[in-house]
This record gives sequence, structure tokens and C-alpha cells, in this order.
Amino acid sequence: MVNVLPLVLLGGGVIYLDVYRKQLLDERFKLALVEAQIIAEALAGASDARQAALLIQLGKEQKLRLRLYDGEGALEADSFALAPPSFTLADPETETRPQRFARKLDEWSDRLVGAPPLPVYREPAEDRLAAWPELERAQKESLTQIVLRHAPDRTHVINAAAPVGLRGETLLLTRNPTDIVEAVRRARTLVFAAVLAALAISTLLSLFLARTIVNPLRTLVQAAVRVRQGRDRQVEVPRLPQRRDEIGLLARAISDMTAALRQRIDAVESFAADVAHEIKNPLASLRNATETLGRVEDPALRAQLLDIARHDVRRIDRLITEISDASRIDAELSRATFARVDLLSLTRAIVGNLEDRAQNEGHPIRVEASAGDYTVLGEPSRLERVLVNLLDNAVSFSPPRGEVVVSLARTGGRVALSVTDSGPGIAPDRRETVFRRFHSLRPEGEDFGNHSGLGLAIARSIAEAHDGTLTATDRSDGAPGARLLLDLPAAGPAR
Repeated sequence: MVNVLPLVLLGGGVIYLDVYRKQLLDERFKLALVEAQIIAEALAGASDARQAALLIQLGKEQKLRLRLYDGEGALEADSFALAPPSFTLADPETETRPQRFARKLDEWSDRLVGAPPLPVYREPAEDRLAAWPELERAQKESLTQIVLRHAPDRTHVINAAAPVGLRGETLLLTRNPTDIVEAVRRARTLVFAAVLAALAISTLLSLFLARTIVNPLRTLVQAAVRVRQGRDRQVEVPRLPQRRDEIGLLARAISDMTAALRQRIDAVESFAADVAHEIKNPLASLRNATETLGRVEDPALRAQLLDIARHDVRRIDRLITEISDASRIDAELSRATFARVDLLSLTRAIVGNLEDRAQNEGHPIRVEASAGDYTVLGEPSRLERVLVNLLDNAVSFSPPRGEVVVSLARTGGRVALSVTDSGPGIAPDRRETVFRRFHSLRPEGEDFGNHSGLGLAIARSIAEAHDGTLTATDRSDGAPGARLLLDLPAAGPAR
């Protein structure tokens, strides 16, 4: 808006000048029309001497050139011939430089507003009625005619032709209203002064805006470039807390984005380090087994070494599968289209499948749910993965024949699913630790390497991607055991 203001003033000023000039000319047209008719009536019926006296007097008083033509079109009388001229058209060759510049501005202004070109006023070589088209029309139509022309110096010349009496005479009135051009030029000077003032104000405001907008943006760009290049780990993106406008919002958004990016990078680096550590152990065991196998002759010991190698290969395969799955969860869920999932039906199907395949290791699994709607929005296969991981964790920590209970409840707009086991439970200070990747706390007696330590971490990531939570708590009845609670937003009514 600041930069457009001078252009608006310039365009509006040019239009105003054109309208102002037309108004002045319209007024002079009306004046010329009235003057021509009044003078024609005064001349009608007057003697030749009286007509000459009127031409001299009115031409001098009104600064007009008055010419009278007879019925044959010949010039009878000319006020400029009867008396000294009451005005003189300026010669462009004698103009000063400022006058020539003003005349050029007049031409440019007319072109800018699309004003139609005017014929140039020239005195005919033989001054007869036929030399003036307006005189011919006035004589033929018996009506006053007005014509506008440009003088050589681009001032206006107004000709008014009017019939005189019944003898076929015709009057030609010529006026050179230089005051119109002078008035327009004065108005144009004021408009240009206003445009220059607006331009100066616009420049100052632009410099001010550059300091208050462009410089902070440049600072943000420089900080973003340093973050991208990674040359300085501690690059601080300015938050501009004193700014309450869009620049401040942008600065704080970029700062928060950078912090989140660093956290993600740190998490990736930590995950990579954990992966290297977890894979290194079975690889070391596998290498030792294979290197020793070539030097052992005892068949029993060779069989034992082969079992170790097979176990390590299975462990590595399980780790790679879990790691690959964990690394793809966020990306896949960000592109997934959520569907309506009945959590109760999904739970019963998973429990039935585990029992049919005897994957519950002899632990009875009971599903509890009151009548109600347990529909959520989510990706079915991922929600199934969460339930499988929770049941697998509960089964592994429960004692032989220990019961696992899955309870569903709906409160308001949330659906809560809890998986309760009868194992040793989780100490309060370890209830967040169990959700870390590669958590190594396993039940006693379990073969080493049967679990990757990623199950609960994957389950929590999936829950959070569904705008839910996964937490560990004590059993609600106070009995020994752990309770893992999955909380998800309920789906609205189906459309």
C-alpha cells in the first residue's frame, strides 16, 4: 500500500486534471454560445457603421476576434482590422525553456488520458466563409456552431459561428482562453507536488519497513542456512519475543521447527547407535561360533555351536525386522487414510487367533467390555500390531497359567483399552523406561534374545500417531501385575 500510494495519486491526479480541463472548456463553450447569439442579435438590422462600432467595442471588451461575412461568403468586417487585436496567439519559437517543457507535459497528459487530437488553428490564406466549416454549417442549419482547436502553442482556440439576421450574414467569434491552460498547469503542479511528497513518504516508510521486516527476515534466513549447513550445532534461531506480528510468529515457528528437527536428528542418531549395539552382540556371538566350529572335532560340541549360530541368526533376523518396522511407522502413518475400526471386534479376533494357534503359551486371555460403541478412527493393521505387542508382553511376564485380562471402556469421547497381567508388575520409576527402544528388562527364565526390546516402543509410537496415549499403571484391584492402558479418541457417528 505504501508503494502504491504515489502511483494512485499520479493516476488519480491525471484523471482529475482531464476532468478539470473538460469542465473549464464546457463552461467556455456555453459562454461562447451565448456571446455569439447575443452579438448576432445585436448586429442584425444594424447599419454598417453601427456593426463596425459593435465589433470594435465587443472585441476589445471581451477579448474576442469578431468577423462578419455576407450572404456570398465574403468577409465584410474584422474587429482585428478595424482596431488593434485584443489578443495575440503566442509563437512557439519565442517560448522559454520552462514554457516548452510545460507544453510537452500538456501533450503527454493528453496522450495519457486518451484525449482525442484537436485540429490546429490556422488563419486561411483567403479569409472567406468556405474556409471555416463551422460557418458553413451555421449558415446551412441556421444554428450556432462551436469548434475547439489548438493554437500553435497548444493553448485552446474556441470558434463560435452564428447566423445574423435575414440577409444571410454570418458571425464568427474567436476566443483564445489561455487562462484554461494556465489553470490546468497550476493544478498539475499541485498534483505533481503531492505525488513527489507521497513518493518521499513512501521511500521513508519503505526504509522503515526494510529495517523492521526485511532485516529480521534476513537474520532468520542466515540462521536457517547455518542450521541447514550444520556447521554450528548450537545455532540459535532468534525467537523475537518482542514482535507480536507475523514476523514474530514466523520466527518462533522456525525456532520451534528447528528444535523439533534437532530432537528428531538426536533420536535418529540415538536409534542408530542402539541398533549398532544390539546387532553387534549377536554378530559377535555368531562370529565366535563360526570361527570355533572349524576347529572343533567333537560332534556334540559342534552341534551346540550350530544351535548357537542358528539362534543368533534368528535373533539378528528378528532385530532387523523390528528395526525396519519401527523406522517406517511414522512415515507410513503420516500417509495412511484412517478408517472406522471396531476395537472390541478387533480385540476378540486377535485373542481368538492367538488361542487357536496356541500362541498364548497356555495363558487364558479374557476380554471384558460392557455394551457400547468402541469404534475409533485408525489404520487397522497398525492397531492390530499394538494389541498383539501388548498381549505378547503380558503373556511373557505372566506366571504359568496366569490370566491376562483385556478390558474396554468408553468415557465421553475416548475409548480406553487395558491389558492386565498377573506378573511382577512394573516399578513406578520404570514405567517410562519400558517404552524406550531396546529396553532390556525381561522376565526371569526367558531365553536371551527372544525379544528385540522394541515392542512397547512401537506400540506407543502407533498410539501417538492415532492421537492417543499408551501408559503403564498398577492393576486397579491392587493385585500383583502390570496394567498397560491404551487411550484413543472415539470415532464420531457414521455418515
